[in-house]
Amino acid sequence: MSVLSRPYFHDEAAAFQHVEEILWPQGPVCHHCGAMDRIYKLKGVRTKPSKKSPEGIERHGLYKCGECRKQFTVRMGTIFEESHLPLHKWLQAIHLICSSKKGISANQLHRVLEVTLKTAWFLGHRIREAMRSDDFSPMGGNGGTVESDETYFGKLAGTTGRGMGNKNVVLTLVERGGKARSFHIASTTMKAVLPIVNKYIAKEAWLMTDEGMHYRHIGKHFPKHRAVNHSADEYGRWEYSRDGEKFTAINVSTNTVEGYYSIFKRGMKGVYQHCAEHHLHRYLAEFDFRYSNRVALGVDDGVRAFLALKGAKGKRLTYRQPC
Repeated sequence: MSVLSRPYFHDEAAAFQHVEEILWPQGPVCHHCGAMDRIYKLKGVRTKPSKKSPEGIERHGLYKCGECRKQFTVRMGTIFEESHLPLHKWLQAIHLICSSKKGISANQLHRVLEVTLKTAWFLGHRIREAMRSDDFSPMGGNGGTVESDETYFGKLAGTTGRGMGNKNVVLTLVERGGKARSFHIASTTMKAVLPIVNKYIAKEAWLMTDEGMHYRHIGKHFPKHRAVNHSADEYGRWEYSRDGEKFTAINVSTNTVEGYYSIFKRGMKGVYQHCAEHHLHRYLAEFDFRYSNRVALGVDDGVRAFLALKGAKGKRLTYRQPC
C-alpha cells in the first residue's frame, strides 16, 4: 500500500475528521466565541446548486454553536480558510512538500494535484506559512554548540550585476544535533548579524564561525567562540581540553551549517529555480522546518506532515496580503 492510499488523502469526510483530530484534540471549538459546549454537527447541508454541481456540494465538517448560534468548520482560523480547494488535496500537498527534502515546485504540484498553477503557487506559500516556527527560545543551551554562517543567494530587487553586493544575504544558525533558524538580512556587517546572534544563541553555548571580520567582535560577546580559517583552506580541526579528570574534544568547524546550505541551494536552484526577494523568508522557513524535523531527530515524513498541519492553526495568508 502507498502512503497516499490513506483515506484522508482521497475522501473529503475522512480529511475533515483527520484535521479535526489534530487541531481539535479536546473536541470542536467554536471559531466565533470559543465555546466547546453545546456544539452540534450539521449533516446533509449542501451548497447552492450551480452549473458544475446542479445538486450542490455537501458541506463536510460543518458545526453550529449553541452559544452564539453561528456556523463554523475546522478550516476557520487556519491556512485553509476561504479556500475552494478540497481539504483532501490540501493534505496531499502538505505531505508532498514535507516529504520532499529539497522541496517540490509549484509546477509539479499543479500537475500532480490537477489544479491551476496559480492555485499551486499560493498553496505552497500558505503551507510554508504553516511551517513557520514560533519558537524563539535560545539555541545551544546547557553548553551546546551552535554554528553561524552567511551565504548569498539570488538577486536583490532592482539590481542587474553579478557581484556579491547584488545578492540576498542569508544568515543561518544551526545547533549541532538540533534545529536550524535562517534569516534574510541586509548585509554581513556586525550591525546586521550581532542582534540576531545575541537574541537566538544562549550565552553559555559554544559559537562556531568562519574567519569573517564581524565575528571577531561578535565572538567577544560569548565566553566560548572558535573560528576556522577558510581562506587558508582550513575547514575543521580538533581542540582538546582537560578539566580535572574530564577530557573534552571539541570539533571546530562550520560543516553542519554548510551542509544545511548545500540542501538549501540545491532545492532553490534545482527545484524552485526562481525566488523573488520578498518571498525568500518563506522558503527559508520551509527548509528550516524540514531540517529541524529530520529523520536523524526521529521525525519521519508522516510526523513531519502532522507537525506542519498543527502549525496551520492560527495562521492566515491571503492573496493580497503584503509579504
